[in-house]
Amino acid sequence: MSNADSTVTPLKSLAGEGVSIWLDDLSRKRIESGNLAELIENSHVVGVTTNPSIFQAAIGSGEGYEEQLADLATRGVTVDEAVRMMTTADVRAAADILRPVYDATQGRDGRVSIEVDPRLAHDTAATVAEAKQLAWLVDRPNVMIKIPATKAGLPAITEVIGLGISVNVTLIFSLERYRAVMDAYLSGLEKAQAAGIDLAGIHSVASFFVSRVDAEIDKRLDQAGTDEARSLKGRAALANARLAYEAYEEVFASERATKLETAGANKQRPLWASTGVKDPAYKDTLYVDELVAPGTVNTMPEGTLKATADHGVITGDTVTGGYEQARADLKAVDALGISYDEVVQQLEDEGVAKFDVAWNDLLGTVANRLAGKEAQAK
Repeated sequence: MSNADSTVTPLKSLAGEGVSIWLDDLSRKRIESGNLAELIENSHVVGVTTNPSIFQAAIGSGEGYEEQLADLATRGVTVDEAVRMMTTADVRAAADILRPVYDATQGRDGRVSIEVDPRLAHDTAATVAEAKQLAWLVDRPNVMIKIPATKAGLPAITEVIGLGISVNVTLIFSLERYRAVMDAYLSGLEKAQAAGIDLAGIHSVASFFVSRVDAEIDKRLDQAGTDEARSLKGRAALANARLAYEAYEEVFASERATKLETAGANKQRPLWASTGVKDPAYKDTLYVDELVAPGTVNTMPEGTLKATADHGVITGDTVTGGYEQARADLKAVDALGISYDEVVQQLEDEGVAKFDVAWNDLLGTVANRLAGKEAQAK
């Protein structure tokens, strides 16, 4: 993880500002080629996040999975089991590669996230059971289980944190839901404390989605058609994220959180997710350059990571001084008749649905590949 070159690069500057750089991608090829290790060594990458869409792309490509697919076909496992065996194997291998980072940062970084089956997003009990199973299957201390911030997900977060399992809460779009996520985390810590579990070993991040907010609100601003509406494009997502950081500062300075921290608990860090720009008119490092704040994580697709390394402009904290402007921007959008509550609920629903589709596509891909292996074996 050392950089012999003392040159200050944008990624080095970003890490120096207290932002942990995580890669939003994983594949067997990336692991076995040494690419992941190289990114850790040379690009300040200190964590990995995955989701159903990432695994669908990785396993769908077929590279690196042939031998395991043949073994799974020979064993006659179900498609669901095959998917779990392949995805947890990748996460386990990535966790081993990142273990030195985990050790060096006392568990803060060096993390690899794996998501519960998205079909369980609205079932609390099934989400808890799946989280326990995934933690057991991966069997690495630096795994994080991703749980979506749906209404059913909130009590699941509390239960899973209460068991001492580290959690990455995903698909957060609204400030109100983000506050509920932080409350669920603190409730989980209180449960863990009551059970005698060491709070220092529990870590969590809250994945606040960025670019999708602009994609939807910009579309509605275009429909409004006025100069005022157009002038607000590209501002809502940053405003939303900055106000999320303000909420984080407030909640973790509270008496409740401070009491837990005194007992060894870690803050649940905000993680900026969906940081690749959707609109080609925007600078491709927009959601990196403009969301620099201490104690945050930015998980980037490789394209955004490379763009930041090449021409990111890191000028220090670009979040904490912008709260009043952020409020003004969201208020201006609301004044045009664009409902914040409607947009964020739509984005949550679409987010769950997209991962559901990706998971079903992955199941279909693996079913076909298994059938092909079984036919070859006959």
